Amino acid sequence: MKRPLTLIVIPFLLVCAAAAQTLKDPKSANQPASGDASIRGIVQMPNGSRVAEPMKVTLKVLRGDQATTYTDQQGRFEFQHVAAGDYTIEVEADRDRDRFEILDEKITVRINTPNFVTLSLKEKRTAQKPIRDRTVSVAMLDQKIPPAAKREFDDATRLARQGNLPESIAALQRAIAIYPDYLMALNDLGAQLLELGRLDEALAPLRTAIKIDPSSFNPQLNFGITLVRKKDFDAALAALDKALSSEPSSPAAHLYAGLAAAGAKDNQRAEREFKAASALGGRDFSVALVYLGQLYLKLGEKQKAIDSLQRYLKDDPDGPNASLAKKLLAGLN
Repeated sequence: MKRPLTLIVIPFLLVCAAAAQTLKDPKSANQPASGDASIRGIVQMPNGSRVAEPMKVTLKVLRGDQATTYTDQQGRFEFQHVAAGDYTIEVEADRDRDRFEILDEKITVRINTPNFVTLSLKEKRTAQKPIRDRTVSVAMLDQKIPPAAKREFDDATRLARQGNLPESIAALQRAIAIYPDYLMALNDLGAQLLELGRLDEALAPLRTAIKIDPSSFNPQLNFGITLVRKKDFDAALAALDKALSSEPSSPAAHLYAGLAAAGAKDNQRAEREFKAASALGGRDFSVALVYLGQLYLKLGEKQKAIDSLQRYLKDDPDGPNASLAKKLLAGLN
Protein backbone atom coordinates (compact mmCIF):
# COMPACT_ATOMS: atom_id res chain seq x y z
CA MET A 1 0.00 0.00 0.00
CA LYS A 2 1.42 3.38 -0.97
CA ARG A 3 1.63 5.94 1.81
CA PRO A 4 2.00 9.72 1.66
CA LEU A 5 5.12 11.36 3.02
CA THR A 6 4.58 12.42 6.63
CA LEU A 7 6.24 15.18 8.62
CA ILE A 8 9.66 14.41 10.00
CA VAL A 9 11.62 16.36 12.59
CA ILE A 10 14.26 17.70 10.22
CA PRO A 11 17.24 19.91 10.96
CA PHE A 12 16.25 23.37 9.72
CA LEU A 13 19.32 24.48 7.80
CA LEU A 14 19.90 28.20 7.61
CA VAL A 15 23.14 28.99 5.92
CA CYS A 16 24.26 32.51 6.80
CA ALA A 17 27.50 34.07 5.67
CA ALA A 18 28.20 35.22 9.21
CA ALA A 19 25.65 33.28 11.25
CA ALA A 20 25.02 29.85 9.81
CA GLN A 21 23.09 27.58 12.07
CA THR A 22 21.26 24.26 12.11
CA LEU A 23 17.97 24.30 13.99
CA LYS A 24 15.14 21.81 14.47
CA ASP A 25 11.71 22.91 13.41
CA PRO A 26 9.80 24.36 16.38
CA LYS A 27 7.24 22.13 18.05
CA SER A 28 3.91 23.21 19.43
CA ALA A 29 4.15 20.85 22.39
CA ASN A 30 6.73 19.01 24.52
CA GLN A 31 9.00 22.03 24.86
CA PRO A 32 12.47 21.13 26.17
CA ALA A 33 12.95 21.16 29.90
CA SER A 34 16.09 22.26 31.75
CA GLY A 35 19.00 20.13 30.59
CA ASP A 36 17.44 19.53 27.18
CA ALA A 37 18.56 22.69 25.44
CA SER A 38 21.25 22.58 22.79
CA ILE A 39 23.95 24.84 21.40
CA ARG A 40 24.54 24.87 17.68
CA GLY A 41 27.09 26.88 15.81
CA ILE A 42 29.58 27.22 13.01
CA VAL A 43 33.28 27.98 12.83
CA GLN A 44 34.44 29.97 9.82
CA MET A 45 37.63 31.41 8.39
CA PRO A 46 38.48 35.07 9.01
CA ASN A 47 37.08 35.97 5.57
CA GLY A 48 33.77 34.19 6.21
CA SER A 49 34.50 31.04 4.20
CA ARG A 50 34.07 27.59 5.70
CA VAL A 51 36.97 25.91 7.52
CA ALA A 52 38.88 23.26 5.60
CA GLU A 53 39.85 21.11 8.61
CA PRO A 54 37.97 19.86 11.70
CA MET A 55 38.17 22.31 14.59
CA LYS A 56 38.20 21.26 18.23
CA VAL A 57 35.29 22.86 20.11
CA THR A 58 35.11 22.69 23.90
CA LEU A 59 32.13 23.72 26.04
CA LYS A 60 33.29 25.09 29.38
CA VAL A 61 31.62 25.97 32.67
CA LEU A 62 33.11 27.51 35.80
CA ARG A 63 34.16 24.16 37.17
CA GLY A 64 36.02 23.16 34.01
CA ASP A 65 35.45 21.50 30.66
CA GLN A 66 32.03 19.95 30.16
CA ALA A 67 32.19 18.50 26.65
CA THR A 68 34.37 18.45 23.56
CA THR A 69 33.44 17.89 19.92
CA TYR A 70 34.81 18.60 16.45
CA THR A 71 33.28 20.53 13.57
CA ASP A 72 31.89 18.65 10.59
CA GLN A 73 32.73 19.19 6.91
CA GLN A 74 30.69 22.39 6.86
CA GLY A 75 32.29 23.79 10.02
CA ARG A 76 29.20 23.09 12.15
CA PHE A 77 29.09 21.74 15.70
CA GLU A 78 26.43 20.94 18.27
CA PHE A 79 26.20 20.28 22.02
CA GLN A 80 23.00 18.53 23.12
CA HIS A 81 21.31 18.18 26.53
CA VAL A 82 22.68 21.46 27.86
CA ALA A 83 21.14 23.13 30.91
CA ALA A 84 20.30 26.83 30.91
CA GLY A 85 23.14 29.03 32.09
CA ASP A 86 26.36 30.79 31.10
CA TYR A 87 29.05 28.93 29.18
CA THR A 88 32.28 29.57 27.33
CA ILE A 89 32.92 27.95 23.96
CA GLU A 90 36.58 27.45 23.09
CA VAL A 91 37.72 26.74 19.53
CA GLU A 92 41.18 25.42 18.74
CA ALA A 93 42.61 24.67 15.30
CA ASP A 94 44.46 21.46 16.15
CA ARG A 95 46.22 21.19 12.79
CA ASP A 96 46.80 24.92 12.35
CA ARG A 97 47.48 26.02 15.91
CA ASP A 98 50.55 27.95 14.75
CA ARG A 99 48.37 29.94 12.36
CA PHE A 100 45.22 30.66 14.37
CA GLU A 101 44.60 31.91 17.88
CA ILE A 102 42.50 29.94 20.37
CA LEU A 103 39.03 31.50 20.46
CA ASP A 104 36.90 32.00 23.56
CA GLU A 105 33.26 33.02 23.17
CA LYS A 106 30.74 33.42 26.00
CA ILE A 107 27.15 32.35 25.43
CA THR A 108 24.05 32.43 27.61
CA VAL A 109 21.87 29.36 27.04
CA ARG A 110 18.13 29.75 27.44
CA ILE A 111 15.36 27.20 27.21
CA ASN A 112 12.81 27.61 24.40
CA THR A 113 14.99 30.02 22.40
CA PRO A 114 17.56 29.39 19.66
CA ASN A 115 21.07 29.00 21.07
CA PHE A 116 23.53 29.40 18.24
CA VAL A 117 26.86 31.06 17.75
CA THR A 118 29.15 31.92 14.86
CA LEU A 119 32.87 31.89 15.57
CA SER A 120 35.39 33.44 13.19
CA LEU A 121 38.98 32.29 13.45
CA LYS A 122 41.64 34.92 14.07
CA GLU A 123 45.08 34.63 12.53
CA LYS A 124 48.15 35.14 14.64
CA ARG A 125 50.04 38.24 13.61
CA THR A 126 52.87 36.27 12.04
CA ALA A 127 50.58 34.00 10.04
CA GLN A 128 50.16 34.24 6.29
CA LYS A 129 47.01 35.46 4.63
CA PRO A 130 44.40 32.72 4.07
CA ILE A 131 43.58 31.42 0.62
CA ARG A 132 39.99 32.15 -0.31
CA ASP A 133 37.66 29.22 -0.50
CA ARG A 134 36.48 28.86 -4.08
CA THR A 135 32.87 28.27 -2.99
CA VAL A 136 32.55 31.64 -1.27
CA SER A 137 31.21 34.55 -3.26
CA VAL A 138 34.03 36.86 -4.31
CA ALA A 139 31.58 39.76 -4.33
CA MET A 140 30.62 38.98 -0.73
CA LEU A 141 34.25 39.02 0.38
CA ASP A 142 35.36 42.07 -1.60
CA GLN A 143 32.56 44.50 -0.79
CA LYS A 144 33.66 47.82 0.67
CA ILE A 145 31.35 48.03 3.67
CA PRO A 146 30.78 51.47 5.24
CA PRO A 147 31.86 51.43 8.91
CA ALA A 148 28.37 52.37 10.12
CA ALA A 149 26.83 49.44 8.24
CA LYS A 150 29.50 47.08 9.57
CA ARG A 151 28.75 48.18 13.14
CA GLU A 152 25.06 47.41 12.67
CA PHE A 153 25.94 44.03 11.16
CA ASP A 154 28.24 43.20 14.08
CA ASP A 155 25.49 44.21 16.51
CA ALA A 156 23.09 41.92 14.63
CA THR A 157 25.50 39.01 14.93
CA ARG A 158 25.90 39.62 18.67
CA LEU A 159 22.14 39.83 19.19
CA ALA A 160 21.59 36.65 17.20
CA ARG A 161 24.09 34.85 19.43
CA GLN A 162 22.02 35.94 22.41
CA GLY A 163 18.86 34.56 20.80
CA ASN A 164 17.37 38.02 20.30
CA LEU A 165 16.27 37.62 16.69
CA PRO A 166 13.81 40.57 16.55
CA GLU A 167 16.53 43.04 17.54
CA SER A 168 19.05 41.27 15.31
CA ILE A 169 16.68 41.62 12.36
CA ALA A 170 16.23 45.32 13.12
CA ALA A 171 20.01 45.82 13.16
CA LEU A 172 20.37 44.00 9.83
CA GLN A 173 17.67 46.22 8.35
CA ARG A 174 19.58 49.30 9.51
CA ALA A 175 22.79 47.94 7.98
CA ILE A 176 21.02 47.41 4.66
CA ALA A 177 19.48 50.89 4.82
CA ILE A 178 23.01 52.29 5.06
CA TYR A 179 24.41 50.00 2.36
CA PRO A 180 21.64 48.42 0.24
CA ASP A 181 24.04 46.03 -1.55
CA TYR A 182 25.36 44.50 1.70
CA LEU A 183 25.36 40.82 0.66
CA MET A 184 26.10 39.27 4.05
CA ALA A 185 23.42 41.36 5.75
CA LEU A 186 20.86 40.56 3.04
CA ASN A 187 21.58 36.85 3.35
CA ASP A 188 21.45 36.83 7.14
CA LEU A 189 18.25 38.87 7.17
CA GLY A 190 16.61 36.35 4.87
CA ALA A 191 17.89 33.45 6.96
CA GLN A 192 16.62 34.89 10.24
CA LEU A 193 13.20 35.70 8.79
CA LEU A 194 13.10 32.15 7.44
CA GLU A 195 13.90 30.81 10.89
CA LEU A 196 10.94 32.72 12.32
CA GLY A 197 8.64 31.33 9.62
CA ARG A 198 8.16 34.72 7.94
CA LEU A 199 8.60 33.16 4.53
CA ASP A 200 7.30 35.89 2.25
CA GLU A 201 9.42 38.48 4.05
CA ALA A 202 12.48 36.22 3.79
CA LEU A 203 12.24 36.00 0.01
CA ALA A 204 12.77 39.73 -0.60
CA PRO A 205 16.31 40.17 0.81
CA LEU A 206 17.38 36.81 -0.59
CA ARG A 207 16.18 37.81 -4.07
CA THR A 208 18.13 41.05 -3.76
CA ALA A 209 21.29 39.19 -2.72
CA ILE A 210 20.96 36.79 -5.65
CA LYS A 211 20.43 39.67 -8.06
CA ILE A 212 23.63 41.31 -6.82
CA ASP A 213 25.64 38.09 -7.05
CA PRO A 214 23.90 35.11 -8.72
CA SER A 215 26.87 32.83 -7.96
CA SER A 216 26.66 33.31 -4.18
CA PHE A 217 25.95 29.92 -2.58
CA ASN A 218 24.41 30.96 0.73
CA PRO A 219 21.54 33.13 -0.58
CA GLN A 220 20.70 30.56 -3.27
CA LEU A 221 20.46 27.81 -0.65
CA ASN A 222 18.37 29.88 1.75
CA PHE A 223 16.15 30.94 -1.16
CA GLY A 224 15.64 27.30 -2.11
CA ILE A 225 14.85 26.31 1.48
CA THR A 226 12.27 29.09 1.73
CA LEU A 227 10.58 27.95 -1.48
CA VAL A 228 10.50 24.34 -0.24
CA ARG A 229 8.71 25.51 2.89
CA LYS A 230 6.28 27.47 0.72
CA LYS A 231 5.72 24.27 -1.33
CA ASP A 232 6.83 26.01 -4.53
CA PHE A 233 8.79 22.93 -5.47
CA ASP A 234 9.67 23.67 -9.10
CA ALA A 235 11.09 27.09 -8.24
CA ALA A 236 12.88 25.57 -5.24
CA LEU A 237 14.59 23.02 -7.48
CA ALA A 238 15.78 25.77 -9.81
CA ALA A 239 17.34 27.69 -6.90
CA LEU A 240 18.87 24.58 -5.35
CA ASP A 241 20.36 23.54 -8.68
CA LYS A 242 22.15 26.89 -8.78
CA ALA A 243 23.37 26.37 -5.21
CA LEU A 244 24.65 22.90 -6.12
CA SER A 245 26.46 24.27 -9.15
CA SER A 246 28.43 26.47 -6.73
CA GLU A 247 28.97 23.76 -4.11
CA PRO A 248 28.20 20.23 -5.38
CA SER A 249 29.29 18.61 -2.11
CA SER A 250 26.81 20.46 0.13
CA PRO A 251 24.66 17.87 1.95
CA ALA A 252 22.17 20.59 2.90
CA ALA A 253 21.58 21.53 -0.72
CA HIS A 254 21.16 17.87 -1.69
CA LEU A 255 18.73 17.25 1.17
CA TYR A 256 16.46 20.14 0.27
CA ALA A 257 16.75 19.29 -3.43
CA GLY A 258 15.42 15.87 -2.45
CA LEU A 259 12.50 17.43 -0.61
CA ALA A 260 11.75 19.69 -3.56
CA ALA A 261 11.98 16.80 -6.03
CA ALA A 262 9.66 14.67 -3.89
CA GLY A 263 7.17 17.52 -3.77
CA ALA A 264 7.43 17.89 -7.56
CA LYS A 265 6.78 14.12 -8.00
CA ASP A 266 10.25 13.54 -9.44
CA ASN A 267 10.86 10.39 -7.45
CA GLN A 268 14.09 9.37 -9.17
CA ARG A 269 15.64 12.77 -8.48
CA ALA A 270 14.41 12.67 -4.88
CA GLU A 271 15.99 9.25 -4.35
CA ARG A 272 19.29 10.42 -5.81
CA GLU A 273 19.38 13.59 -3.71
CA PHE A 274 18.51 11.88 -0.42
CA LYS A 275 21.27 9.32 -1.04
CA ALA A 276 23.75 12.11 -1.78
CA ALA A 277 22.79 14.03 1.37
CA SER A 278 23.32 10.92 3.49
CA ALA A 279 26.63 10.03 1.84
CA LEU A 280 28.06 13.54 2.06
CA GLY A 281 26.65 14.57 5.44
CA GLY A 282 26.94 11.38 7.47
CA ARG A 283 25.20 11.30 10.82
CA ASP A 284 24.47 15.03 10.75
CA PHE A 285 22.17 14.36 7.80
CA SER A 286 20.90 10.93 8.79
CA VAL A 287 17.36 12.30 8.49
CA ALA A 288 17.83 11.84 4.73
CA LEU A 289 17.59 8.09 5.32
CA VAL A 290 14.17 8.50 6.91
CA TYR A 291 12.98 10.58 3.99
CA LEU A 292 14.41 7.95 1.67
CA GLY A 293 12.56 5.23 3.58
CA GLN A 294 9.30 7.13 3.28
CA LEU A 295 9.90 7.66 -0.42
CA TYR A 296 10.33 3.91 -0.89
CA LEU A 297 7.13 3.32 1.09
CA LYS A 298 5.33 5.67 -1.25
CA LEU A 299 6.70 3.73 -4.22
CA GLY A 300 5.77 0.38 -2.68
CA GLU A 301 9.41 -0.78 -2.42
CA LYS A 302 9.17 -2.43 0.98
CA GLN A 303 12.64 -3.93 1.31
CA LYS A 304 14.39 -0.72 0.31
CA ALA A 305 12.27 1.14 2.87
CA ILE A 306 13.27 -1.34 5.57
CA ASP A 307 16.95 -1.05 4.66
CA SER A 308 16.90 2.75 4.78
CA LEU A 309 15.07 2.94 8.10
CA GLN A 310 17.34 0.33 9.68
CA ARG A 311 20.38 2.28 8.48
CA TYR A 312 19.00 5.39 10.14
CA LEU A 313 18.55 3.60 13.46
CA LYS A 314 22.06 2.17 13.19
CA ASP A 315 23.61 5.57 12.44
CA ASP A 316 21.52 7.60 14.91
CA PRO A 317 19.72 5.26 17.35
CA ASP A 318 18.78 8.09 19.71
CA GLY A 319 18.06 10.64 17.00
CA PRO A 320 14.95 12.83 16.91
CA ASN A 321 13.31 10.59 14.30
CA ALA A 322 14.12 7.25 15.95
CA SER A 323 10.58 6.73 17.23
CA LEU A 324 9.13 7.43 13.79
CA ALA A 325 11.59 5.06 12.11
CA LYS A 326 10.71 2.31 14.60
CA LYS A 327 7.00 2.89 14.06
CA LEU A 328 7.37 2.67 10.29
CA LEU A 329 9.45 -0.49 10.58
CA ALA A 330 6.88 -2.06 12.89
CA GLY A 331 4.24 -1.48 10.24
CA LEU A 332 6.39 -3.24 7.64
CA ASN A 333 6.98 -6.41 9.64
